[in-house]
Amino acid sequence: MADRFRDRSEAGQILAAKLSAYANRPDVLVLGLPRGGVPVAFEVARALDAPLDVFLVRKLGVPGHEELAMGAIASGGVVVLNDAVVRALGIPDSAIDAVAADEQRELDRRERSYRDARPPPDVRDRTVILVDDGLATGSTMRAAAAALCEQHPDRLVVAVPVAAPETCDELASEVDEIVCTITPEPFYAVGLWYEDFSQTTDQEVRDLLVRAGQHASAVAHEHGIG
Repeated sequence: MADRFRDRSEAGQILAAKLSAYANRPDVLVLGLPRGGVPVAFEVARALDAPLDVFLVRKLGVPGHEELAMGAIASGGVVVLNDAVVRALGIPDSAIDAVAADEQRELDRRERSYRDARPPPDVRDRTVILVDDGLATGSTMRAAAAALCEQHPDRLVVAVPVAAPETCDELASEVDEIVCTITPEPFYAVGLWYEDFSQTTDQEVRDLLVRAGQHASAVAHEHGIG
């Protein structure tokens, strides 16, 4: 078995080393997928001297078969549908709208919980590094990437410490760049590649965002910005 990461913080530090080309660039924005992706993204943002924020995604489950995704809704009110599933099951627009409204309420609640009054970041014309703690099937990351592309970043980079090899390969064609620190074979599950894979809490996400904001403010002050 390949070496495991001690925890998400160490994984983020190792991942950041592979992203050093993006350090100290004013156009770079690091986005973590809550909750587990945020501790990884925090270390990446700190190493690159880039701002950190969260990007939320909620699956849209087929009514009565909620485990089956017919699409996803993401930060910024972007809805991405799996047209093949919608067509195959003949799901009416009214049903999609109802599920999307429910998930939008939960997404809004989480946005408020994590961000307080801060608005979502503007990604247009920026280089966005989208981070999670790992990729198994990649469905959440795929939805997040599709939703972000709707907001017209200049460049979209997906970065994870560990991924299933086939998922890393498949996603490469959907984004501008993908960075997977390790792609073990056999893969099994993301948590297998961490010694400590305990669940990240909402409070930890909030704390990391506050710490990242304080660091960004200190850097701006140091450079006479703002």
